[in-house]
Amino acid sequence: MIDVLVVGAGPAGAVAAQVLAERGARVLVVDRARFPRHKLCGDALNPGAVALLRRIGVADAIERDALRIEGMRLTGRGVSICARYPASCYGLSITRRDLDTRLVEAAARAGARIQEGVVVRGPLVETREGRPTVRGVVLAIAGGKPLRVAAPLTIAADGRRSALAVSLGLTHHPKRPRRWAIGGYFEGVDGLEALGEMHVRRDHYLGVAPVPGGLANACVVTADRRGFADPARRLVETVQRDALLGPRFARARLVTAPTTLGPLAVDGGAAGTKGLLLAGDAAGFVDPMTGDGLRLAFASALLAAETALEALDGQRDAAHERLTVRRQAMLANKLRFNRAVRALVASPWGVRMGEYSAVLAPRLFEHLILFAGDVP
Repeated sequence: MIDVLVVGAGPAGAVAAQVLAERGARVLVVDRARFPRHKLCGDALNPGAVALLRRIGVADAIERDALRIEGMRLTGRGVSICARYPASCYGLSITRRDLDTRLVEAAARAGARIQEGVVVRGPLVETREGRPTVRGVVLAIAGGKPLRVAAPLTIAADGRRSALAVSLGLTHHPKRPRRWAIGGYFEGVDGLEALGEMHVRRDHYLGVAPVPGGLANACVVTADRRGFADPARRLVETVQRDALLGPRFARARLVTAPTTLGPLAVDGGAAGTKGLLLAGDAAGFVDPMTGDGLRLAFASALLAAETALEALDGQRDAAHERLTVRRQAMLANKLRFNRAVRALVASPWGVRMGEYSAVLAPRLFEHLILFAGDVP
């Protein structure tokens, strides 16, 4: 018997599964990947994300594999602003390979069943009086017929291209902005500090973060897809041609095959439908400009788990509507902020105005960086 079926064992799915299992729910988690696995990400947890990990009791285990991040540096043409976190809080830098593995292990210890290498084709839907109800999922079985797995409640946490949210029309890629990312790990990068870095340019932006093992995570996000057929060359040339980063990457060497991802942004409205709740990027994804992605994933997972527990306790009707209201109350301000930043950096004129503003009011930008990091 299954009480809750969680699709996706990434950060949102694993956290939701852990919370549900600890509260006595019978949870099955399925994911197409096998862990440990690599995932393109900025590899940074802001102080708000670390606080949520403490809340569910896994922060210590994750911190053992991580580096502490003491603040963020933001640069533009002629602008460099460093905002350091107060002594009472810090962020963490950890590869998604290690982070996701630790979260899956925590969910399994809590009692959730984890099935890896399982491909979900779509939702199992029952329609009555023209209204769909999700009753589980349909799995793709190699060499056999599709397998139907029934569940009273399903949580979709299967990422930007969720097989459930997209097929039900709950999310979509906006027409603008349309940006893609290339990321990889470098050794030999000079000038790394205990800081996350965001370097905003007129037609792209670059994220750089130290990660354990003496490496640096470097990622370029752009709307210009020229050179994507050779992502390693495009990534290396972008960082080496940058006036600020070029000298720091002069001796650096790309030590992993780069990963590409896009289009990045995903917009959504309702946080599910009857029988289905959305969590993490499956509920919507904003470009990772502010480094807030994992904090939003954890927060949405906790909201989905709380709502699922109520549904299991008899409050099943309109659970997705309650989740939508809760997401609006808890996350709306940060999502609006992130979308505003996304729109700003999509425009060369907006980047130029941001640079001028940063020169005139650097303290304002320091406060914005701390707000983005959920510094209390």
